[in-house]
Amino acid sequence: MSGSQSPATSEPTTSESTTSGKIPVTVLTGYLGAGKTTLLNRILTENHGKRYAVIVNEFGEIGIDNDLVVGADEEVFEMNNGCVCCTVRGDLIRIMDGLVKRRGKFDAIIVETTGLADPAPVAQTFFVDQDVGEAARLDAVVTVADAKWLSERLKDAPEAKNQVAFADVILLNKADLVSEADLARVEGEIRAINPYAKLHRTTNCDVPIDAVLGRNAFDLGRILDLEPDFLEEGHHHHHDDDMQSFSARIDGPVDPEKFMPWISNLTTIQGPDILRCKGIVSFPDEPHRFVFQGVHMILDGDLQAEWKAGEDRSSRVVFIGRKLDAEAIKAGFLDCAA
Repeated sequence: MSGSQSPATSEPTTSESTTSGKIPVTVLTGYLGAGKTTLLNRILTENHGKRYAVIVNEFGEIGIDNDLVVGADEEVFEMNNGCVCCTVRGDLIRIMDGLVKRRGKFDAIIVETTGLADPAPVAQTFFVDQDVGEAARLDAVVTVADAKWLSERLKDAPEAKNQVAFADVILLNKADLVSEADLARVEGEIRAINPYAKLHRTTNCDVPIDAVLGRNAFDLGRILDLEPDFLEEGHHHHHDDDMQSFSARIDGPVDPEKFMPWISNLTTIQGPDILRCKGIVSFPDEPHRFVFQGVHMILDGDLQAEWKAGEDRSSRVVFIGRKLDAEAIKAGFLDCAA
């Protein structure tokens, strides 16, 4: 983790690091009534043999209904500051610090945000706070979407669109309540915002637990092993009026002396409009792949798995955001070619 306290100095490092030993954290988000609590209960009652600490962010002064979150062995913590923003980030850091001191008593952490929340500040917490970043890693952002009402929410609720854009995994829930044609249309709307998330159609959030937990969704090397065309230009053909998603590729390595300042400068200047960025790049004479991800102005990156013998060592990046000059960003990336 970068562990930087200021976005202006959030340039990723190239030091060798590993996620082993860090507590995996899943951020569970989705608009009001989509089914987040149903998914949480399913996770906590499945016979998986794991223990989870649960952090719940309730909107308003009334905390979580403990009758809804089940599992006597689970740890439940509440953040009552309402919308997840900088105030709640401080709350989250405080709770995380307490959990880190009790590590070993649980296997992973689940953070359930309020339905009115933008997930960005929660995700950023794992990059900007050094202690949290050293102890925990963001495993995935999982968004539950209501198949019946998502189209309406995408029109009138910016938070709903952000929740889709930030997701690594999306559950299109209540799929039994709409027709096949409507499901296909809603999936098209989701793909127009975020072509890169793993999408599941669900009823009552009935999905295998390993589809939402233990995803290691930020290990792009793992994703590329599963879906080799994940970052391919032209693989996705949807677009959204105000939300953009695009990728770029260099058939070979990038010059770190060019790439690092470029990506750092880009996210510093255009960070408010960049919801998510991620990529896997090759450096000359470096046996390990450099993997980075960003949330707005916060960047995190390090060297991960080694390139395999004979593997295509191309460099690929993905951006999701608003009001971005896609062609200029692609050109800037191409200028980083070694």
